[in-house]
Amino acid sequence: MSRRKRFFPLILLLFLLIGCTKKGERAIVFAVGGAPNEIDFWEDLIQEFEEEEGVRVNILRQPTDTDQRRQGLLIPLKSKQEDPDAFLMDVVWIAQFAASGWLEPLDLYYKDTHMEDHLFFEKVVRLADRYMGNLVALPVYIDAGLLYYRKDLLKQYGYRRPPETWSELVTWSVHVQEDMRKINPNFYGFIWQGAQYEGLICNFLEFIGSNNGGIIMQEGRIRLKTPENIEGTRFMHDLIHQYAISPVNTFTEMKEEESRLFFHQEMALFLRNWPYAWALFQSDASNLKDRVGIAPLPRFLSGESISTLGGWHIGISKYSDAKALTWEFVKFVVSFKSQKALALGLGWNPASIGVYTDQDVLQKMPHFSALKEVFLNARPRPNLPYYSQISEVLQEHINAVLAGQSSPEVGLEEAEKEVQKVMARYQMP
Repeated sequence: MSRRKRFFPLILLLFLLIGCTKKGERAIVFAVGGAPNEIDFWEDLIQEFEEEEGVRVNILRQPTDTDQRRQGLLIPLKSKQEDPDAFLMDVVWIAQFAASGWLEPLDLYYKDTHMEDHLFFEKVVRLADRYMGNLVALPVYIDAGLLYYRKDLLKQYGYRRPPETWSELVTWSVHVQEDMRKINPNFYGFIWQGAQYEGLICNFLEFIGSNNGGIIMQEGRIRLKTPENIEGTRFMHDLIHQYAISPVNTFTEMKEEESRLFFHQEMALFLRNWPYAWALFQSDASNLKDRVGIAPLPRFLSGESISTLGGWHIGISKYSDAKALTWEFVKFVVSFKSQKALALGLGWNPASIGVYTDQDVLQKMPHFSALKEVFLNARPRPNLPYYSQISEVLQEHINAVLAGQSSPEVGLEEAEKEVQKVMARYQMP
């Protein structure tokens, strides 16, 4: 089935909603996707809003697949349709949507309702939800890379805490791996995502960021070949080829689930992954229940722990004909009450920092106290409308470095050249 045919039912549903929600009644349309249980929960949450505010909210159901959700929003936005009024966006879409003029600026709404005092994770709003100085979205669900570790093994080998630096992680991994291989020859010290896909760039940004590096915009150019980035990229290569604490298939096969399953099978000491894996490790059927801990990712000696930000943010369409009502709904979604409900009901990681110290939440999900520290160090990917093209360039060249087909210096230099061509196509200065 072609992409156009797959999305025809979504377009038809959207037009039906347009015809039945804007005939004098107080109503808005909210586009949201996800698993069936997530949609069910949204329906219950929205019912509370409808009863409190007397505003009808029609849900435009989107697919679970992230790319299909994005395509389902592009169609009405490009055609300047009045609906949907509000929608959830993956964090990496925000810059593109804002640059296209599709997002309503939220600064005046935000200030008029005194939400500047709302306790979001400050860096998330400042770095991810602003574009060209304007507030264009607010966070609903946040994600960030973190370190999983085997508590039982660290204790067994005399380590009283998780590693704080990459050098500690390497030293401890070599020690434990050498001894564990007497029992399990396929045991490794550290598992992470190195295959050629977006997850590789999330890992790359964490490694170089923890070495005071990053994707630097300087004098109208993006700089990649810096000493900090070279060292961080070389370290990624050496984890596989020099220290040998990460398997060779890291750069061919390791994505989120492949690496999670490897760790879940008791084949590794440390794992870099997203918070979703915690519930799987802690399930009653898990062989690792109560044997896994979480911590911020390590850093280089002169750097700080950095986690790549993921998650979903809510925005208002520039073409909505019910912006004031929609803002009331946005306020409701990001309120402490709703954020707490999303945490307790779906296990989501809320954007409200206060939820991470709420006793009801901590009683059910004690790991939230550790997640708070991780999210304080979260950084978004470059807030650029052409980020996806930059990512594709980096994926190819960083993966080639991991495979030993290119040096860090050459890989970053070639990536930098290609990124400049991407910028030129977008007529950037």
